[in-house]
Amino acid sequence: MFTGLVESTGTVLSLEPRGESARLTLNVGPMAAELTQGESVAVNGCCLTVTGFDPNEQTASFDLLMQTLRVTSLGDLTSGSLVNLERAMAMGARFGGHLVQGHVDATLRVLDWSLHGQDHRLEVELPAEHRGLVIPKGSICLDGISLTAAEVTPTSVVCWIIPHTRQVTHLHTKQIGDRLNVEFDMLGKYVRELVKAQLAQA
Repeated sequence: MFTGLVESTGTVLSLEPRGESARLTLNVGPMAAELTQGESVAVNGCCLTVTGFDPNEQTASFDLLMQTLRVTSLGDLTSGSLVNLERAMAMGARFGGHLVQGHVDATLRVLDWSLHGQDHRLEVELPAEHRGLVIPKGSICLDGISLTAAEVTPTSVVCWIIPHTRQVTHLHTKQIGDRLNVEFDMLGKYVRELVKAQLAQA
């Protein structure tokens, strides 16, 4: 379980195809000294298992299943790409974001990424099949970043990004047309499934 508060960013060293899977190796900086084999780390909002790490080289490796490559944007990564990193939340720690599982629901294209005063306006597409899973002032997780949906239209979601968030995440590298991983709010998904079940029994 995660909070959507990005701890740091890492740099892609390689994404090596391995038949039906791939191995992602990152430079994660000082975080490498705190990792353990088998622990979970959210990489651009996708919960991955540490399968190798080297504190001296400040690297960490993760094995990606074909399913992970299919439903996330991790397959778009190239050497030098910046990624958002968050370790699993600790019991008793402050909880400043929202409940994030690290289970990516879809990828969304950036429609607008523009400067307005000191802040940035981030607008992403909202495909028809996902409408109703995000509400105005509700939570949405984009590439592992817990954000508030400032505006929800029939076809898109708008979030406002303060300078701090832009600088401490990978957002300053993003452009219109880029894909972002999205995890919709867990409560919204449960409600939708409960309503579907009730309607099916009616």
